[in-house]
Amino acid sequence: MKVVCIGSGYVGTVTGAAFSALGHRTTVIDIDSDKVDLINSGNSPIFEPGLESLIPQMVYRQILSASTSFEEIFDADVVFIAVGTPSLADGTVDLKYVKSAARSIAEHLNREQFTVIVDKSTVPVGTSELVASIIEEISGLRTNEHFAVVSNPEFLREGFALEDVLFPDRIVIGTDHPGARTVMRELYRNLIERTHYDELSKRVAFKMNMQAPKAVYFETDAKSAEMTKYASNAFLAIKISYINEVARLCETLGANVLDVAKGIGLDSRIGDKFLQVSSGWSGSCFPKDTAELLETSRKYGSDLLVVEAAVHSNLRMHINCVDKIKRQLKTLNGKNIGILGLTFKPNTDDARNTQASYIIDKLIALGANVSVHDPKGMEMFAKINGHLPIRYCPEAEDVAERADAIVLITHWEEYAALDWERVRTKMRTPYLLDTRNFWSRQRLSESGFRYEGMGI
Repeated sequence: MKVVCIGSGYVGTVTGAAFSALGHRTTVIDIDSDKVDLINSGNSPIFEPGLESLIPQMVYRQILSASTSFEEIFDADVVFIAVGTPSLADGTVDLKYVKSAARSIAEHLNREQFTVIVDKSTVPVGTSELVASIIEEISGLRTNEHFAVVSNPEFLREGFALEDVLFPDRIVIGTDHPGARTVMRELYRNLIERTHYDELSKRVAFKMNMQAPKAVYFETDAKSAEMTKYASNAFLAIKISYINEVARLCETLGANVLDVAKGIGLDSRIGDKFLQVSSGWSGSCFPKDTAELLETSRKYGSDLLVVEAAVHSNLRMHINCVDKIKRQLKTLNGKNIGILGLTFKPNTDDARNTQASYIIDKLIALGANVSVHDPKGMEMFAKINGHLPIRYCPEAEDVAERADAIVLITHWEEYAALDWERVRTKMRTPYLLDTRNFWSRQRLSESGFRYEGMGI
């Protein structure tokens, strides 16, 4: 098939690279010529493990390309809309980029060819109908006759996105149109059947687990597919908020949340995923998706009280980290605090809406001087948080210079291999706050640090 992906962000770039690897001639469209040039030169416009090796191979084989021209849509079998969906002030989604993509699609559709348009971006329930109406109005074509709009939400974890595309738990297809369902089944056939995966394993930079269960291919209506994405993310956010609340109670009562989480996770009805304690969930998905879901539920009089409680609990976890530092250092006025990790998770450069931004803002408001380091996220963090007067350090150990505290927020693997003797000699007060329970408490305590974890 010929596949077009509109948008070269996390979803669009990963989707485009993956479908080209599965044998479909794929074009990524973006109005940013710099990103287009990067892809066409064999480089990834985003940091995502695996893309740096896969994209140049697909470009070299002339099965993946990028363009600023929407004329590529004319002979496409499938067109993915994978553009940004930022939040408005009230928490609802701003669909301006989705609407713009729909208008561009409408202006370039082939009247003689049935085209499937796929909403891959995370969009509110009913967006597939909105996209269809825009295309109908501009093109004069009729939905479900000349084209169909399908909801196919992404379930990607940044840092593991390529692996999640090729080995998904499930593929959700939302449409009632028989022809569109046939096209989508054919599009995903090589993935579901793992056709040519032995050859593909030589092109990707991660070990492909061929023993993993094959994806469940689930067909439903568009609205149910759109809701599935929001409901999934909200449920995971609730799970994280819950274990973080348990961690706070463990500290009060003298229990160990690491053992408690393990005991909970051994229950097959619950499972052990998303039971890792942290300074709270953040990033480009959970805050945005829970806000949209909550605001929609209020507008329609079906309040999601459990989701609302999870959001409040998460904010309390951010505050809890600042409170821990205050309890150790008392006044923060003039204190030097080092922050390790600015992205919402390791193995990504995504620094949007992170807990680091909230915690750093509060520390500065209390008079602290803040130094930060992140292996991949400093450029994006600085761009988004230019108002924060912080010092960006080229090396992780630099944050220890005359520091009264070092706070680990993102558990990058390289932070496990720090030279602790050198770190301690640089610090003014050897206090470490490990918000991920990532470091060895015993080892650091024996090295002369005042170590504090979460829920232990």
